[in-house]
Amino acid sequence: MTASAPVRIGRGGLTAPPVGYGAASLGNLYEALADDAWPEIVPAAWSGGIRYFDVAPHYGLGLAERRLGESLRALPRDEYVVSTKVGRLLVPQDAAGRTDAENLFAVPADHRRVRDYSRDGVLRSIEASLERLGLDRIDLVLVHDPDEYEREALDGAFPALSELSDQGVITSFGAGMNQSAMLARFIAETDSDVMMVAGRWTLLDQSAADDLLPLAIERDVSVLAAAVFNSGILATDDPGADATFDYGPAGSAVVERARSISAVARRHGRTLPELAVQFPLTHPAVAAVVTGGASAEQVTRNSMLAARSVPDAVWDELAERGLVGFRPVRARASEELPVR
Repeated sequence: MTASAPVRIGRGGLTAPPVGYGAASLGNLYEALADDAWPEIVPAAWSGGIRYFDVAPHYGLGLAERRLGESLRALPRDEYVVSTKVGRLLVPQDAAGRTDAENLFAVPADHRRVRDYSRDGVLRSIEASLERLGLDRIDLVLVHDPDEYEREALDGAFPALSELSDQGVITSFGAGMNQSAMLARFIAETDSDVMMVAGRWTLLDQSAADDLLPLAIERDVSVLAAAVFNSGILATDDPGADATFDYGPAGSAVVERARSISAVARRHGRTLPELAVQFPLTHPAVAAVVTGGASAEQVTRNSMLAARSVPDAVWDELAERGLVGFRPVRARASEELPVR
């Protein structure tokens, strides 16, 4: 596996290198990006070989979509893949001086999110996303976090996306969630061909191996692994006692496990972030990992974490020591394609 070799994503012909960029930071996640900083992010990703970009209306109340679209405007449309999400409609409201801080975005609260997984909601959401992105098509659409709306998604969103796929309006579709069990049910009950799982297929959490990943192989569904740093603890080579795991304090046991994995990486001349990005790719169901970044420097660094292949001896040692519950393999269902 190399950082630049394209792989198959879904069954509709989409291909991209196996490291993508998740654009939540373009929506001012946690803090506002400077006007002279955010325009550098996508060019840095492009220079690093990234050709898959994931976004959502949720990110910054549409700001991330607008910024991503502006950043992609000068790039050749046939050379990149864009995914966005449905399930949260943005409805204008009076911000009254309020920000969207409660949802972690440093933007004015001039819209509110309305959960809508109906067919009409999907069509309205895609139309609005196309306008914000300034694109004439969206390659991949994911149903976003339908945790409490499983029935609504199955009855409304998925049939609508299947229809749009049959019509050629979109190429592929699926769902993106922080859990794996419901994603597995969606594979079983719909004709989705891509699923994005956040945080459940990482060096520290391999729960997706219990349900999602085996079924994805059986049904020829591509899995995209997001949140591979588990919100921070795997992003540095020496996790501190104050490290975060799944957006909360990691705790001493998790920190110690991460440090043990890092020690194995160092013995083999690799880093913990390199292992964090490459471990998900060792499962045959996983096509790509999606990493973020709030600066050109962060994105450049993340885009290069798959450049040096991790030796099999590293994975073997981690498995033998019980630091990972899955013994990685090299063969992948989303096979590498010739470099274009």
